[in-house]
Amino acid sequence: MELVAQFLGSEGARMVVGLIAVIALVSVNALFLIWMERKVSAHMQLRPGPMEVGPHGAVQTVADAIKLMGKELITPAEVDKPIFWLAPIVIFLPVLLSFLVIPFSSTWIIRDMNVGIVLILAFSTLSVLAILMAGWSSNNKYAVFGAIRSVAQNVAYEIPLLVTVMSIILMVGSFKLSDIVAAQSGVWFIVVQPLAFILFIICATAETNRAPFDIPEAESELVAGFHTEYTGMRFALFFLAEYTNMFIAAAVATVLFLGGWHGPILPGVVWFLIKVYAVIFLLMWFRWTFPRTRFDQLVTFAWKILIPLAFVNLLITALVLKLR
Repeated sequence: MELVAQFLGSEGARMVVGLIAVIALVSVNALFLIWMERKVSAHMQLRPGPMEVGPHGAVQTVADAIKLMGKELITPAEVDKPIFWLAPIVIFLPVLLSFLVIPFSSTWIIRDMNVGIVLILAFSTLSVLAILMAGWSSNNKYAVFGAIRSVAQNVAYEIPLLVTVMSIILMVGSFKLSDIVAAQSGVWFIVVQPLAFILFIICATAETNRAPFDIPEAESELVAGFHTEYTGMRFALFFLAEYTNMFIAAAVATVLFLGGWHGPILPGVVWFLIKVYAVIFLLMWFRWTFPRTRFDQLVTFAWKILIPLAFVNLLITALVLKLR
């Protein structure tokens, strides 16, 4: 009994409880975001969207999830089986681990690490590896094209994303996410760093393979891109990772620019979620407003516009801090 009591009061127990909570959040959040995406797109196109299953179609995504879980897992004969099976796991696990350091409030955080932002950025690069594994192992030309596009896209947009984040880190002097939020108790960084916020949102849209930068899985060109050959729960893991990555990108934007959990009257975690879902709505708005870019336009935009702007913003930030 003493050992049980010690475990329940230990850091290990906190990690276990946190992991269970994260898995529950990821599942419910993905179901809600898929329903939200359908409704946002429908109302922007002056149509109701799913309405039949549940009130206002609220249970439609639950029905879709049950259908996916019941589908057969088909493995084509000529694929590289170990890599083909491993890719959905590799893309999903880093998504779960990123939640360890996200501060939902001053107390709602699993592990407040002093390199929290570095950890999230490092895990985000693993999704590119998983996409490359999925595309290369599928023995499908459309899947390979999608994987190659994704690698080139992420290499191009990772640079301005990192440089933009460095502007905020210079201002705060810390990689700890809770320190970045605490530094915005008076003024949110979106006020003093509006260009950095715009650059971050554009890069985050590309990093999560969202339209207008969704060319790795462009349906009109590549069927489904890197996950063309995946079925059932393997496909569902890719789908789950995409929407969870949206949440993580929006959460990081909230921490860096929107004051995190700061806000009047309501509890901190409520303010945090309101800001996160507002950013997600912005990303969905982009998808149903802008046409898909060509691959050459996407890369040119990153190297000729976003990267110079990010470095200029970083230099101006450093100069202002030095003069102060």
